[in-house]
Amino acid sequence: MKIAIDSRSATWYHGTGIGTYTENLLRELLSLDSDNEYLLYWSGKSKDYILNNPCKKVLTSKKHHRFFQQHFFPYNLQKNNIELYHIPQNGIGLNSEIDCLKVATIHDLIPYIMPETVGKGYLCKFLKEIPNIIDSCDGLITVSEYSKQDIMRFFPSFDPERIFVTPLATNSNFCQLNKDACKKLISEKYNINSKFILYMGGFSDRKNVNSLIEAYSNVRSSLNEEIKLVILGSYRDKSQKLVTMCSDMNIEDHVIFAGFIPEEHVSSFYNACEVFVYPSYYEGFGLPPLEAMSCGTPVICSTTTSIPEVVADSCIPINPYKLDSISNAICKIIKDDNLRNALSQKGLERAKLFSWKYTAKKTLEAYEAIKHLSSCH
Repeated sequence: MKIAIDSRSATWYHGTGIGTYTENLLRELLSLDSDNEYLLYWSGKSKDYILNNPCKKVLTSKKHHRFFQQHFFPYNLQKNNIELYHIPQNGIGLNSEIDCLKVATIHDLIPYIMPETVGKGYLCKFLKEIPNIIDSCDGLITVSEYSKQDIMRFFPSFDPERIFVTPLATNSNFCQLNKDACKKLISEKYNINSKFILYMGGFSDRKNVNSLIEAYSNVRSSLNEEIKLVILGSYRDKSQKLVTMCSDMNIEDHVIFAGFIPEEHVSSFYNACEVFVYPSYYEGFGLPPLEAMSCGTPVICSTTTSIPEVVADSCIPINPYKLDSISNAICKIIKDDNLRNALSQKGLERAKLFSWKYTAKKTLEAYEAIKHLSSCH
């Protein structure tokens, strides 16, 4: 089969969930599959795994992306006799005039379910374009069974047999490291010298970080020793509100907003912390708990939406809508070394079930099934 992939999100959204997904999917597909021919639409500097592969590459420019989407891609796909075209970034940029099988990865439908947690520009674009994208696709890929159920709920006319689940995975740098060496690095680079609870994963309201801060404040004095709360992520308006909240609660000396952390240091934070807490209300998949488990870090996380598919019974489950649930879980795990060690081992075993190779394998199966289903109709 001749397959084309809009690979531009690998560089455009590098460091985000969609960018990570696109890059890892491409690398593993090209490594795994020698039967099909690939054509990649690319933007920016090429990666080694693309340069060293005989697949076709077409360079595009970010400056004229509308021209590429509306005119160049339909023409180029036809010229190259492409049979299936895959758009990994929620199908954004898909032209319905394209005359081959069309597949989009829809990561989640958060703008439909929690619109108040999404930026206004993205919300308008998503709500306007997604119905047309889904309507013009021959198949959809999504990242969890929960997201598949959401797609079926909001788009009941789309055939469920044409929606395929390909779970995400973590990058290889998320692994068990020497805890003391990680603590030393964090002390030297970030001046964090005490034991700490960790949060990472963004500051959208649906992430529920304010409840984590409140729960921590409620139990801090009852913990056996000084344990700080470290929050990673770029400073933006939403994180500034949380900084103000800590000041109002008189815990600003105990909560550390470490700001943006380069990717090569994030695994050191996972390895050095006592526990990772993820109190999110809604996730299409939820990579941070899986990253933490891959590092052997004990995890406390919500039992909502897709998260149980990722963590199963390898964490302390919490109800993110109940402060006591978060507070009690923190107390329980901090005071019980045996529990932390048991969860660490459970998490490591669970994390082994996820790999980007498996994501690519399931994606290939989806391509084949979509081709087969379309030829039957």
